[in-house]
Amino acid sequence: MAIDLFSAEAGHYAAVRPHYPDALIDWVAAAAPARDSVWDCGTGNGQAAIALAAHFAQVEASDLSAAQIAHAKPHPRVRYRAQPAETTGYPDQAFDAVCVAQALHWFDMSRFAPELDRVLKPGGLFAAWGYGGFSLNPAFDAVLRRTVLDRVDAFWAPQNQLLWGGYRAVPLPYPDLDVPAIRMTVRADLAGVIAYLKSWSAVRLCTEAQGDAFLRDAAEALLPVWGALPTDEQELDFSFYLRAVRKPA
Repeated sequence: MAIDLFSAEAGHYAAVRPHYPDALIDWVAAAAPARDSVWDCGTGNGQAAIALAAHFAQVEASDLSAAQIAHAKPHPRVRYRAQPAETTGYPDQAFDAVCVAQALHWFDMSRFAPELDRVLKPGGLFAAWGYGGFSLNPAFDAVLRRTVLDRVDAFWAPQNQLLWGGYRAVPLPYPDLDVPAIRMTVRADLAGVIAYLKSWSAVRLCTEAQGDAFLRDAAEALLPVWGALPTDEQELDFSFYLRAVRKPA
């Protein structure tokens, strides 16, 4: 069964989630056998779909959450649909590439894999990627661990382990491809970091159960180890994972 943990805060999610590296999107476009059509599955607020539209003639973008689709950014080459990943209305062999950004761990793979095989062209590319935690400096990282990460650890859904393992435990129907090492960095001020943390499903569930006072305490504790004025932007280094396979021609 597909899982939707993000509809309730779709607008906030769209506003604060980081964008994907240009090097990643460039690689996907280069690895696809053609650039006529791509499906961004589990599109969320459409960040990957918009990026893919710079390379592909047509982008189909779908998400289980109608609320997420409602907050997606329009683009003339992107067509959004609210539908589950495992059952779609797309034609057979419709796509040169299928991409899943920050969402594969929520899919029912026993049903998604046959759907992927149905809609992907022979020789087509499937790429799944995501990011985990971020680092600034040792002092900041230690305070973040103590004030936020340890606090919300019990609220993470077990599916997140698949993401943090680089999707290696996810069964895919085709042989793996060699993929490049992608670095994902994001510039943000301290308020932006706190806003991003609030978009985490585990943080939301924790605040629903225990209140949000711990986030205010975290912001105060992080201020001295930010290393700059709180309004100054710093570069955060994210853990990033990419896995790709190709359908036999």
